[in-house]
Amino acid sequence: MAEMWQQEYWADKDGVKLFMFRKCLGAPQAGDAPRPVLFLVHGSSFSGPSGFDLHVPGKPDYSLMEKFAHYGFDVWTLDHEGYGRSDSTDGNSAIAEGVRDLAAGMAVVTRETGAATAAFYGSSSGALRAAAYADAHPDSVERLILDAFVWTGEGSPTLKERSKKIDQWTSSNRRAVDRAFFHSIFNRDMPGTSEDGVSDALADKELALCDAVPTGTYYDMCVNLPVCDPTKVPCPVLIIRGEHDGIATEEDLLAYFDALPNGDKQFVVIPGGAHVSFLGVNRARFWHVLHNFLTLPGRADSLGS
Repeated sequence: MAEMWQQEYWADKDGVKLFMFRKCLGAPQAGDAPRPVLFLVHGSSFSGPSGFDLHVPGKPDYSLMEKFAHYGFDVWTLDHEGYGRSDSTDGNSAIAEGVRDLAAGMAVVTRETGAATAAFYGSSSGALRAAAYADAHPDSVERLILDAFVWTGEGSPTLKERSKKIDQWTSSNRRAVDRAFFHSIFNRDMPGTSEDGVSDALADKELALCDAVPTGTYYDMCVNLPVCDPTKVPCPVLIIRGEHDGIATEEDLLAYFDALPNGDKQFVVIPGGAHVSFLGVNRARFWHVLHNFLTLPGRADSLGS
């Protein structure tokens, strides 16, 4: 059986260096059949490899990158400006800037793989980045997966609490993170939706890189929603919601879902899931939903063309 292969890259966004990471099963070889590309987009509080390639001591199957590499995908992620190993500037890495990051990253994917399109998966504010990228670059996105997504923010208990600190999000372009903060990501919605040790494993990996992250996505989610337009997304779309996720109401997500112009769309609730579906105790259900959507055969009729 082929071994897991990985490689690091750097994207250039007008002089800002963005770290990229790639995993697939077996090193790519000239003449190989192209593998489908899955581009994973991280959220507000931890970088791409930290979340998507997490390894938890004594517990298997926490690397989403490795899981989908085993399924046959060429899996990529990047650290947005100000996160992980990427350059930090005096900006706050807002959603619109994340769209520019993804465009720079996609140029590297195309250069290295020859693929002009990819399936994009985004989690939390990464879903906002991915959706906004699909608005701006629809020809680059063949399928779009929005997990822990929020559209207008109306009725969101998480954003109601976050808005109480709006002065903090406007007074500085960075906010501090520590071990207690990473614990809060997993326990703020519903105890029991993640295993012991996961938050500490994530904290270990992320705090080795930084002790602060940009404020731009928090500000956008508290002040500027909506930042994406479903009517501009022509590709198939999957919306995934954890049963206990407080970032958005089902009504908010279903309004976005209803406005999508392509009838090739799915809305799935993960029972027992919270905000970080891919690191939850029910992550196998998440894999099943995501894998089925990514491998769904194309339409055989001509009515959707």
